[in-house]
Amino acid sequence: MNPPALFDAHKPAEIATLVETAGVAKAKLPLAPMFILAMLAGAFIGFGAAAYTMAVTGADSASGPIRVLGGAVFSLGLILVIAGGAELFTGNVLMVIAAVDRKIPLRLLFRSWGIVYVGNFVGAVGLALAFALTGLLEGPMGSTAIRVADAKAGLEPMEAFARGALCNGLVCLAVWLSFAARSVAGKILAVLWPVSAFVLLGLEHSIANMYFFPQGWAAGATVPVFAAAANLLWVTLGNIVGGAGGVALAYWFAYLGGPKR
Repeated sequence: MNPPALFDAHKPAEIATLVETAGVAKAKLPLAPMFILAMLAGAFIGFGAAAYTMAVTGADSASGPIRVLGGAVFSLGLILVIAGGAELFTGNVLMVIAAVDRKIPLRLLFRSWGIVYVGNFVGAVGLALAFALTGLLEGPMGSTAIRVADAKAGLEPMEAFARGALCNGLVCLAVWLSFAARSVAGKILAVLWPVSAFVLLGLEHSIANMYFFPQGWAAGATVPVFAAAANLLWVTLGNIVGGAGGVALAYWFAYLGGPKR
């Protein structure tokens, strides 16, 4: 008897091949579909960030149980990206596997990263502008949005970099595990725990921050644009290092490019 789809998973070596194949397909996407899917991903992550903001409103956001709840709610964003289909920069860092295996040239890797990053930014900022029109940010949710933006802007460069690296290690593991699953339910469960963990731990996700800062400004935050840009720079660099080095290259070496056993 075959195991239920929820428990029938691809083996790690098979995941490596699937991720590599997906990276090749992503790199070859035409510009217009790539950009549209990137905007959707930015908005999807923004929805998760907005839901997180409301989930921790009225509670001590430093409390562990509250952060667990916030993380579970925030997982909505990556669930939408994985199950709905969209192009997310932080997950696409895994395309490094296809690049180091010479399945795609570096120019296509960087083209994809650049287009997707900009598209994510447009989608995240666009959603923040939409929330600014709802009136929701004029109440308690707005106060939380201001606190979140202020806290992120206050991080030192090395703190932002380290939190970004650790964050995207978990995000890329969530994407990696989603490739193991053969069902939508399995993919959702695979995403839920790593994403909840990074939010619980207070780590930094560049695309989420593309939403959090404009949301904070819409609520009345006085974070300087320079401070927000600096945060995005260091967090983005950390996201690349954590996802590419901590996950993609490690698994590539173990299953695709290292010494053959």
